[in-house]
Amino acid sequence: MILKQSLIALSLCAVFSGAHAVDVEKMRKQLSERMPGTHIGAITKSPYAGLYEVVANGFNVFYTDEDADIAIIGKMIDLKTTKDLVQERTHELMHVDFASLPLDKAIVKVKGNGSRKLAIFSDPDCPFCHELEQELAKVNDVTIYIFLYPLTELHPDSERKAKLVWCAGNPAKAWDELMLHGKEPAATDKPCEPPLKEIKALAQKNWITGTPGLVFPDGQLVAGSVNSVQIENDLANQTKAAPSVKAKSAAAETTKDSM
Repeated sequence: MILKQSLIALSLCAVFSGAHAVDVEKMRKQLSERMPGTHIGAITKSPYAGLYEVVANGFNVFYTDEDADIAIIGKMIDLKTTKDLVQERTHELMHVDFASLPLDKAIVKVKGNGSRKLAIFSDPDCPFCHELEQELAKVNDVTIYIFLYPLTELHPDSERKAKLVWCAGNPAKAWDELMLHGKEPAATDKPCEPPLKEIKALAQKNWITGTPGLVFPDGQLVAGSVNSVQIENDLANQTKAAPSVKAKSAAAETTKDSM
């Protein structure tokens, strides 16, 4: 009799749970309709107040209820730890697999012994990219991979300048002349086609929608211009963590190959 009652109770619990199970795809559809133009990614239950974490456009995080009627956008502070949960989660999501970057499609600039690595997505007419180049001029012993990413909707002439740089006899020197001194490289008659379409597709795949975008060897993506002190600190941390960085890149490549 006790066993029978227990089985009935368990059955009722299962029915109750099923009746209140949240349809994530329905939430996704609802959010997509209510937030046109926004790519809705992962939706997961958060441990806070019955809310759901939503990842939008690659690494933007907001929270919603199970009916997708509200969007909580901005900071969410854990008062026990004083951590900004949105900022912490966004930092986790801003990641690009450095090992998968097509370095043959980048302008390579070696400074000093070139022992440290850094990739940047940059637009020749982006004012923040010019600011970043001034800061990078203060950083030594680094190999910089420059992916030309002209945002023509903002800077109509940037694609022309990107082509001039790529097709120059010494692209790294031409880039420095343009970004640090405002001197355009001379046009050339030789057949030359820069990989701008491929780089644009790569950037969009990794949700890099603006410039500059810096990618460190562990995959950390930093958007916007940063000063040389922060760059040095990040590069120093990468060097200290070199074995684990290598392991992480290998793990990421394995995961990619298995997909």
